[in-house]
Amino acid sequence: MLMRRRDLLLAFGLILLLWQALALWVDRPILPSPLAVLAVFWHDLTGGALLMHFAISLWRVLAGTALAVLAAAPAGLALGQSKRLNRLFAPLIYLLYPIPKVVFVPIILLFFGIGDSAKIFIIFIILFFQILVLVRDQAANLRPELIQSVRSLGAGRRALFRFVYLPASLPAILTALRQSVGTAVAVLYIAELFATTRGLGYYIYFQGSTLLNYPAMYAGVMAMSLLGLGMYFGVDWLERRVCPWMQREG
Repeated sequence: MLMRRRDLLLAFGLILLLWQALALWVDRPILPSPLAVLAVFWHDLTGGALLMHFAISLWRVLAGTALAVLAAAPAGLALGQSKRLNRLFAPLIYLLYPIPKVVFVPIILLFFGIGDSAKIFIIFIILFFQILVLVRDQAANLRPELIQSVRSLGAGRRALFRFVYLPASLPAILTALRQSVGTAVAVLYIAELFATTRGLGYYIYFQGSTLLNYPAMYAGVMAMSLLGLGMYFGVDWLERRVCPWMQREG
């Protein structure tokens, strides 16, 4: 972990150096220096404006993620355990899963309105199919001898779910979350451009396109990047807590 943290700090320093060099080369207001952006970031964060937008975006992402896990994980386990259910729903999943969910943003806004519900539902549908498919495949591919050995001990369907299917599917759930974090945050940015005055997406667009305050715009981009990184590292932390057997040395 120490080596990993050092590598992350080195990568962050390299990005700042490249950013500074590019800002000097471009020499235009549209690309301020990282020091100028960090100053505005700290000012708006401590002043509360950026912190408010960050908290609202974080709430939307966490709520959508929690709903997706609560809905998709049991559904995926059920499909993985039952060939009959899987045959029934597989064609529907096959048709809906490849569709980029961002195309549904205008439709969802029409049905759910301009409040938090629309943004949360957008995150929900993105993560739902990712988790559903991975959990279903993981549950369906469990070794039959493992299931039979647990059944031979008198375990019923509920015990199989709790002690076999759920632990075996946790890595699939975490993998789906890790793969979807970037997409979820990107779609959240798009959703927050429509009919809202709260959230990092609105903050970035308003500062850059309306006020032409480019340092503040980049500060918003930095905040949204930290939101995605925080969620990604949060999944890593969760994996260490609930799947300790997956940890590798080094």
